[in-house]
Amino acid sequence: MASHLSRDTLIFNLERSLLKSDSLFPYFMLVAFEAGGMIRSFILFILYPLITLMLSHEMGVKVMVMVSFFGIKKDGFRAGGAVLPKHFLEDVGLEMFKVLRKGGKRIVVSYDLPQVMIEGFLRDYLEVEVVVGREMKVVGGYYLGIMEDKTKHDLVFDELVRKERLNTGRVIGITSYNTSLHRYLFSQFCQEIYFVKRSDKRTWQTLPKSQYPKPLIFHDGRLAIRPTLMNTLALFMWGPFAVLAAAARLFVSLCIPYTLSIPILSFFGCRLTVKIDDVSSQKLNSSERKGCLFACNHRTLLDPLYVGFALKKKNIKTVTYSLSRVSEILAPIKTVRLTRDRVSDGQAMKKLLAEGDLVVCPEGTTCREPYLLRFSPLFAEISDVIVPVAVTSPATFFYGTTASGLKAFDPLFFLMDPYPTYTVQFLDPVPGVTCQDPEGKLKFEVANHVQSAIGKALDFECTYLTRKDKYLILAGNNGVVKKN
Repeated sequence: MASHLSRDTLIFNLERSLLKSDSLFPYFMLVAFEAGGMIRSFILFILYPLITLMLSHEMGVKVMVMVSFFGIKKDGFRAGGAVLPKHFLEDVGLEMFKVLRKGGKRIVVSYDLPQVMIEGFLRDYLEVEVVVGREMKVVGGYYLGIMEDKTKHDLVFDELVRKERLNTGRVIGITSYNTSLHRYLFSQFCQEIYFVKRSDKRTWQTLPKSQYPKPLIFHDGRLAIRPTLMNTLALFMWGPFAVLAAAARLFVSLCIPYTLSIPILSFFGCRLTVKIDDVSSQKLNSSERKGCLFACNHRTLLDPLYVGFALKKKNIKTVTYSLSRVSEILAPIKTVRLTRDRVSDGQAMKKLLAEGDLVVCPEGTTCREPYLLRFSPLFAEISDVIVPVAVTSPATFFYGTTASGLKAFDPLFFLMDPYPTYTVQFLDPVPGVTCQDPEGKLKFEVANHVQSAIGKALDFECTYLTRKDKYLILAGNNGVVKKN
């Protein structure tokens, strides 16, 4: 297809011509696990072999929809916009994406996936103008697990194509060569049609993150892996051991002194790598050192704890804007909740710093991707010297963070990974702003400098996005956890 497509309307069949994989199981498993819980996802996993062996494609999709959606509250369903886009993007074929970008107007149709699963991904991340999926039936605000009849879906598709033919003059359809129903519908409504073979899809490259039309900075959900059938099998096989491992790791962290807990945790699979720049090493090893302010990027709730592990100190303190009561009780280090009042928060941080080392996370919330959110400048006024700390924590099975789930489980999910891993790098200290600053600009310069230094050390991109931006996108709130 050539560049002249810029004047045409392109209609893609999502699962047959835009995604590399033909299997819909991972997407329904994500809905079942993230929106429905462990039991629902296990039921889907057990049923899937029977679905593929004994049922037609259409009936199999209906069963997966029923298991994944039945009884899920419509207003509380956020997986379509917060969880699924990451996994869809990782399944988009680069070759077909390039064709998609050439279209004058882009329409994507799905015959098997509900509208609520695909609309957020296609509109927000692939910049598709029109999305045609099957609507879900709702009663009393809850999904019934039943999609609308295909006849209604086809009528909507027919009307849409007729309208586009009047407006643009040429409508081109791209679908699967192997599906007779899709081939028939596209050939009836589109003036030109191109077929994609499965053998073609096997040669496609995965769309690189650098070519995403919109950067994927925020996403939610607990699963870090793509839940294919084999990955899901590995996940459920690891599940019982994960619970035991998390319990053992938590007990060691809470009850055993650092000198003993570090080698024991290493035996249980926890990995910690510590890097210290020369100037920072002199500062940390100085015999005259009292309280030190550490400013680090935020990957999980355990960032301050691992900074303490790296320093081999258990009396380190930290502050947080929002923490569940359970996490606050279980925290092995002193954790103080801030009030969002600048004066009182500043005084509280100065008091803690006078008592010993203090760790702050100026981003105010976690970010999973290689980006740094805007650093709040309050920490820049607390100490004469600030030690930037760059931390990374890759996930294997589970993410140890959540925006819309229960935050009390965040540390547990991190500890349930086979090899919970942290890298802590202490960078060269920078001067704080404790002198008079009439215009109040220096604190922002210091905050931006610390953010830039950490971003450079990690090769992360610095942004102006805030905690509020993240929670409005992923959870529809400002991220405040009520203290109860």
